[in-house]
Amino acid sequence: MQVATTPSVPVGKIKSFGPFGPKYEVGQPLRQLDDEDWMVEVTMVETGEKTEYRLTRLVDDPEAH
Repeated sequence: MQVATTPSVPVGKIKSFGPFGPKYEVGQPLRQLDDEDWMVEVTMVETGEKTEYRLTRLVDDPEAH
């Protein structure tokens, strides 16, 4: 059994879903998935709603301005 190492996650950064999507704040990594990706907690800036988002998608999203 391989031990999962916590990935490098830009905790506290404000990003957006694609170039024109809503802004979110990056939180902590939650769990590793079967496909080696990770689920990360994100908080929607406008509503404060917390949800989960794949790390592989998060790293491709632009930083919000």
